[in-house]
Amino acid sequence: MAINTNRPTSPHLQVYRLPLTGIISISHRITGVMLSTGLFLFVYVISALADGEDSYKAMQAVMNLWLLKLVCWGFVYALFFHLCHGVRHLVWDSGNSFELETLNRYAMIELAASLALTLITFVWGCYGL
Repeated sequence: MAINTNRPTSPHLQVYRLPLTGIISISHRITGVMLSTGLFLFVYVISALADGEDSYKAMQAVMNLWLLKLVCWGFVYALFFHLCHGVRHLVWDSGNSFELETLNRYAMIELAASLALTLITFVWGCYGL
């Protein structure tokens, strides 16, 4: 049996560069998982509120840890990123914006908008502006 050596081979992951739209698509799935797991933390906070003063104080002590604060802000960013990507999908549902340049521009707008919304929420939540 003869082996055809003229066939192209798939590029290795070290050589292949994933396009921005591919990275955004993967990130959308990751933020969806983050939102799903973050809901457990949200349920913990709500249940601590419902359980009374002692449970609420214990929850506050846990939530004041810097790592949990970072997780909460990651949850907020995931929420805004997921929202912005959903809006982008609504634009796609109209049958427009499938040109490569437009796809990349919208991906950058999506990233900037989700970051800006997170920063606005941070400033508003921490400084009450």
